Amino acid sequence: MGRTILTIVGVILAVWLLFTVVGAIMSMLKMFFFIGFVAVLVVLAVTLVSKLSRSR
Repeated sequence: MGRTILTIVGVILAVWLLFTVVGAIMSMLKMFFFIGFVAVLVVLAVTLVSKLSRSR
């Protein structure tokens, strides 16, 4: 009986750990995407400013 309960608790903990790890990875990917998007906007702004100042 004790072995069955420990097996069930182990499975529940494994599923909880899996969801926690997947959530952390998704959160990290969203943060990296946001940082990359901001970096692209900065590069575009710097390129636009440098082209405008060069043409005048």
